[in-house]
Amino acid sequence: MLRVEHLSKSFGGVRATRDVSIDFPDGSLTAIIGPNGAGKTTFFNLISGHVRPDEGRVLFDGTDIVGLSSLKVVRRGMARAFQVASLFPSLTVREALTAAVISHQHRSWRVLARFPSRDAQARADEIMDLLGLGPKAQVLSANLSHGDQKLLDIGLALAMDPKVLLLDEPTAGMGTEERWRMIGKVQALWEARKMTVVFIEHDMDIVFRIAQTIHVLKYGAVLAQGTPDEIRRNRDVIDAYLGTDHGLSETVGEA
Repeated sequence: MLRVEHLSKSFGGVRATRDVSIDFPDGSLTAIIGPNGAGKTTFFNLISGHVRPDEGRVLFDGTDIVGLSSLKVVRRGMARAFQVASLFPSLTVREALTAAVISHQHRSWRVLARFPSRDAQARADEIMDLLGLGPKAQVLSANLSHGDQKLLDIGLALAMDPKVLLLDEPTAGMGTEERWRMIGKVQALWEARKMTVVFIEHDMDIVFRIAQTIHVLKYGAVLAQGTPDEIRRNRDVIDAYLGTDHGLSETVGEA
């Protein structure tokens, strides 16, 4: 579904991404982790068309999409929810999702229509139900809690009918209970839709709980990749990022 080959990007004299190659199989749930400054958000910017790489390819359904605008990347089936939610503050939840659905249907001239089509409203309602936002349908986006704003941002991405969904720190800024509620929604969404989900996350309890595969970045390069158990036991990852709290350092030598 999505494959990145030898992706590199520099900003001035700083190499933000260094020869990164990662394969994201169809229907997989993958975490991207690493210390601050590891290049995680830059990596998302590169594969989603927001920034053009200096070298490398981004293969989506077998086609190199490097050089396409972020809008064209979305049209091909890759959507992204951001660390800071990007919403329609003056619209209700239902109105915002309906507008996003209409826009995706190439009918942007009808986004602000007084009477949106039934199919657009039905699709918006489906997304609300999927994310548990139905009770908030008539609430202004600006008045939602932080967690519900993040859910709405994911909903706006889902309105694009993506094959691949990129989530940039979906639990950022949340308390413990809200974080687990959010990640439960993400996992349920993945299980229900069978789409390819790639997420950046700093909470290792969450990463180890739900990710099938974990890729660890350090200084823009891939330090390690593997299953949660393999990453827990990787001495390089423990030393560079996890520490002994999450890494099973005492059993590394026994593995």
